[in-house]
Amino acid sequence: MHYSLIRKALFSLDPEQAHQFSIQALKCLGKFPSLCSIPENKVKVMGLTFPNPIGLAAGADKNGEAIDGFAKLGFGFIEVGTVTPVAQDGNPRPRQFRLLEAEGIINRNGFNNLGVDVLIENVKKAKYRGILGINIGKNAITPIEKSIDDYQICLRKVYQHASYITVNISSPNTKNLRSLQYGEALDSLLQTLKSEQAELAKRQGIYKPLVLKVAPDLTQSEIESVAESLLNYKIDGLIAGNTTLSRDTVAGLKYANESGGLSGKPLHKLSTNLIHQFQKALQGSIPIIGSGGIHSVSSGQEKIDAGASLLQLYSAMVYQGPKLIKELATHIQP
Repeated sequence: MHYSLIRKALFSLDPEQAHQFSIQALKCLGKFPSLCSIPENKVKVMGLTFPNPIGLAAGADKNGEAIDGFAKLGFGFIEVGTVTPVAQDGNPRPRQFRLLEAEGIINRNGFNNLGVDVLIENVKKAKYRGILGINIGKNAITPIEKSIDDYQICLRKVYQHASYITVNISSPNTKNLRSLQYGEALDSLLQTLKSEQAELAKRQGIYKPLVLKVAPDLTQSEIESVAESLLNYKIDGLIAGNTTLSRDTVAGLKYANESGGLSGKPLHKLSTNLIHQFQKALQGSIPIIGSGGIHSVSSGQEKIDAGASLLQLYSAMVYQGPKLIKELATHIQP
């Protein structure tokens, strides 16, 4: 069935209902042989060899329920989460809004998930043996000054089951979370997690890369400060970036004034500029995963040309369907 017909049906539902339906459909798809043939387009990043540079961004499969289904779509890697130490409902509904004219989405989900233990059980059940990132966060009830504890709990639990671990400190939907991107708070977090990573690597006999996910709303001076911390603590990778609080590209559109993070096509230029600025600040010392607003081969290539080694998408799939994955995986030149 052509995706335009599927999209029409999905868009007749509330965005969150449509997402839940899609996860269930992908769980079923995961039980069948893959029908997607994608040419090899290998790239080596963070010591890992990716079959192609196109990944699934966190947020699509928070609990790792549909890993095998997403794998059948042709992704070169999959990132699940964000997951927190214990289950939480997230923010009140409605909390997802489609900005149809702009091909954007605003969400204020608030790390709704079933907790790290459930995610691990789902990962263990999956047959997928490709590169799997696990994205970790803090519970909303955890005071910001105690947030390091939550990240440590999650890191210890997911380390054995992940190819790499992403530390999400940039969602705009958990109170004060973005304050962890700055100064002493960031340094303390990175120092603690790098120490934990070293201990886990020694104990388990395998080194798993640690990746930081930042917001696209950072100022130039903040970018330089974050880059300095990344270099000081030898963080293995950077995801640039998360959703934006800016509404400059969607002003006047229906739902544009809803609170939360904006993703999708309107984010493209902002996130590409973020990659460019981090590439300059990091001078190629740390690989960048470009995320935010990828909607075509040319928009993806712009992010690669700006300094990204890998790409991630989610919102564009909602609007365009799985065909975009194959187009990107086939034609992007890393």
